[in-house]
Amino acid sequence: MEEVHPFSLKNNQQKQSLKMDSIRKMENVSVLGAAGKMGSGILVLLSLEMGKLKIGKKEEGNFVLNAIDVSPVALSNLIKYVESQLLKHAEKNIVELRGWYQNRKDLIDNEEIIRQYVADVMAIIQTTTRLETAYESDMVFEAIKEDKSLKVKLFSQIKQNNAKAWFLTNTSSIPIGEIDQEAGLNGDIIGYHFYNPPVIQKLLEIIKSEKTNKELLAFAVDLAKSMRKIVVQSKDVAGFIGNGHFMRDALYALDQAQEIAKESSWSKAFFLIDTISRDLLVRPMGIFQLLDYVGVDVTRFILDSMQPSFPNENLSHGVLNQLLDNDVKGGQFADGSQKDGIFKYERGRIKEVYDLNEKKYIPVAALESECKTKMGVLPTSLLAWKTVVRDKLKAKLLEQFFNELGQIDGFAAKLAMNYGKNSKAIAQMLVDTDVAESAADVNTVLETGFFHAYGPINEYFE
Repeated sequence: MEEVHPFSLKNNQQKQSLKMDSIRKMENVSVLGAAGKMGSGILVLLSLEMGKLKIGKKEEGNFVLNAIDVSPVALSNLIKYVESQLLKHAEKNIVELRGWYQNRKDLIDNEEIIRQYVADVMAIIQTTTRLETAYESDMVFEAIKEDKSLKVKLFSQIKQNNAKAWFLTNTSSIPIGEIDQEAGLNGDIIGYHFYNPPVIQKLLEIIKSEKTNKELLAFAVDLAKSMRKIVVQSKDVAGFIGNGHFMRDALYALDQAQEIAKESSWSKAFFLIDTISRDLLVRPMGIFQLLDYVGVDVTRFILDSMQPSFPNENLSHGVLNQLLDNDVKGGQFADGSQKDGIFKYERGRIKEVYDLNEKKYIPVAALESECKTKMGVLPTSLLAWKTVVRDKLKAKLLEQFFNELGQIDGFAAKLAMNYGKNSKAIAQMLVDTDVAESAADVNTVLETGFFHAYGPINEYFE
């Protein structure tokens, strides 16, 4: 991770001037796609930051946070969500809030202070379906769908009406330089890739293009630190670090499932690979459950966005197309619950698996016995991801586990070791091509953004 020192100018007067300019930029902020899952989280984080300036630091100014989305109903639900998140934040930080409101003699107990804080921050937020509202904002955060032409259209329109606007895009795959050039932003854009859900996830991937405004970069890093995010900077290459690894990891898994499906059913192939990638690679969820979480349709869209930047690499898969042709999409509902995808879920647990040939879901109970036999010999004891990530001896436990796994002559053990080696090769490629500055950066993204128990560049898969 690159250590960036925001506002590192030559004299204190310049530093103070730049800092004040940044505060002024925060007086009127717009979030595009504010009612979506990512946009709503970003809106909460920004409301906390603006509350910190207005209430905590007593900065003068008429702070306004515009929540812009196409759906009035979604915006109405957004307000309820933001209020609930502000309430949680206030309850956890009541000591700090008491200091902020120490001159308010009418606020006596904690509950009064909490209610006042939530009301004061909510007063900053305005909801609207009108893009024109963003013309008044010098800071525009964007979290719309992964569609470059739409982003370019909106950014260009705003920029034509406000030459001073800065853009922070949550794109997870589209090169920033391409958006900059096509929208005519003159370097006033930076990739600001939050991980899902933004309020909880600590990782923030920052992507600057060759033309990114240096003051914008300094501001972006400073804001991330204020949000207490772990910052990793990525080179402006399609997919960046996170999706650069995940997309290729998923394609490899689809290849392995396709091989198994030649001699077995697709339901068994999906279930086997998902189980192996979760239990034998000690991950929080299997690769196909993660693909469901992201969305089969979103995954294909990201791959399509990446493909032009990698003409010598096939970043597509026929299985994704077949799944979508059968309306198997995955993704999440507005409340965060999982939609049916490769798997059907019950209270977060996999209960059924889709079979491409039979075009229907098969109960897991009908697959487990045969899949267990197919997996063959396994390590004497499996490591539970939830236990390992909290253990101070994590590195030693993982070393012992993978040493044993590598010595087992069984189907699942061999597949898992090859999977780990391929994951490592993908990560090393990202370092070798300078997408990531170091192995530590790739590992940080996978450990923090994807909650892996260990980074892909390690000594477990030699």
